[in-house]
Amino acid sequence: MQVFEPGTEVRVRRMMPPGHVRTPAYLRGHVGRVERVLGPFGNPEQLAYGHTPDRLPLYRVRFRMADVWGDEGHRDDTLDAEIYAHWLEPL
Repeated sequence: MQVFEPGTEVRVRRMMPPGHVRTPAYLRGHVGRVERVLGPFGNPEQLAYGHTPDRLPLYRVRFRMADVWGDEGHRDDTLDAEIYAHWLEPL
């Protein structure tokens, strides 16, 4: 699994798996920048079904609002989301 440092540009995978997922659909396919590494945590997608979770790196990723929603709003506005490593791919 890829490890990302703060400042790294990443893309949220376009996966649409069935069941319980914690990555917002509106961010899938969008590019953001790792703002910080939050540490390893149990995968909530496995925990939701009572499985023993893999411990995965969790990242805070910052997106430009204009990239996510278009030009409706201030160009400097951002959105931060906490996203697990298996949802992220390097650019």
